[in-house]
Amino acid sequence: MMYDQTRAQQPAGQNRTPSERRTPGPEPLLPSSEREKVLQRLRHALNTFADTPRDALEEAESAYDEATAQLVTALAARRDLLRAAWADQDPDSQSDEPRNALRQYRELTQRLLQL
Repeated sequence: MMYDQTRAQQPAGQNRTPSERRTPGPEPLLPSSEREKVLQRLRHALNTFADTPRDALEEAESAYDEATAQLVTALAARRDLLRAAWADQDPDSQSDEPRNALRQYRELTQRLLQL
């Protein structure tokens, strides 16, 4: 059994249920079902390369194109949600929405730059 440092640092009697635990890292940009479809196509391309190299390459290219298109769409939707959170706010108000939006813009931009 491995040592769980996070769990060890929790005060006694504060065991969280799985639904109460935070997932590590940021949430994925694409839904898992969409990611899995693209990965399945890519695996198929890899598995058929020896028999039909050209078809496999075309399928891999298509999977890449689909993944990039889905990513662009997901990023645009995320941007629209962020903009809606602060666009109608008074910039001098004490609301936390603009600050939260700025933090999310920073996190998303940093993730993009690490790709």
